[in-house]
Amino acid sequence: MPFTGRWTPEVPGKGAITSRASCGGRAVPPGNWCADRVRVHSGQMRIRHLGMAPSVHPEAYVAPTAVLSGDVRVGPGSCIMHGAVLAAEGGPVQIGASCVIMENAVLRGTPHNPLIMGDHVLAGPHSHLTGCGIADEVFIATGARVFNGAQLGRASSVALGGTVHIGAVLPPLARVPIGWVALGEPAVMYPPGDAEAIRAGLDAAGGGFLPFVFGIEEAADRREQMQAALRRYTAAIARQHHHDEIIDGSVASDPEQIGSGVADGSLPDGVARIDLQLGPGDVAGLV
Repeated sequence: MPFTGRWTPEVPGKGAITSRASCGGRAVPPGNWCADRVRVHSGQMRIRHLGMAPSVHPEAYVAPTAVLSGDVRVGPGSCIMHGAVLAAEGGPVQIGASCVIMENAVLRGTPHNPLIMGDHVLAGPHSHLTGCGIADEVFIATGARVFNGAQLGRASSVALGGTVHIGAVLPPLARVPIGWVALGEPAVMYPPGDAEAIRAGLDAAGGGFLPFVFGIEEAADRREQMQAALRRYTAAIARQHHHDEIIDGSVASDPEQIGSGVADGSLPDGVARIDLQLGPGDVAGLV
């Protein structure tokens, strides 16, 4: 039976514990470690955050190295692949039916912008989605980014490295080309080299990333702006995560069960099927 918990720096080969403070006040000979302090996590991580635990449908698959934190709900037939992180940071993350969240994708819900995903959606490797609405049959390619308040209409797509920026509304069937940036409602496409137009589009959408996400007013002094944003953000993160709890049973004891769709209960009524056929003007309900 493997230990469950977090990696610590006091793992053999990673540096031995040499102080009394790091091992309950007991002296530890060089080269040894404190066995009751070393808790090695070797499988799927599920975390209770803000009193909410992830919910995975029995017919879903969650890979052994995925992380689900807080109010995360995974619908029937969906697959969460290795290294993916689904974190409900004050707002829920809801994944519909038959979706694939590929390796090392990061999906986050926020207090003002939950992440709501419909059915038959693919989020490619290393994609980053925060506080957005994703309708059915949407394709999000490798390395694509979808930011706070953005909405992707049914059967739309974001190509390799593309960006749907804050508050943008992508109509059904619309496509963001490789590396391009979508801004506005309805979204206008900008080539990656058109920095001035992108900056103007962000200003029209609400003044830029820091004002939209953190509520920090634009300032001439960038240092002051970043200091104000990070003071607020770090305090909120520390406060909200202080009582996080790794859920016992995150790692299956039977090797045949590891990563085989460990269930935490069915989705609540109305969550398994999410019908977000979004178009211009439909953003208000989720922002």
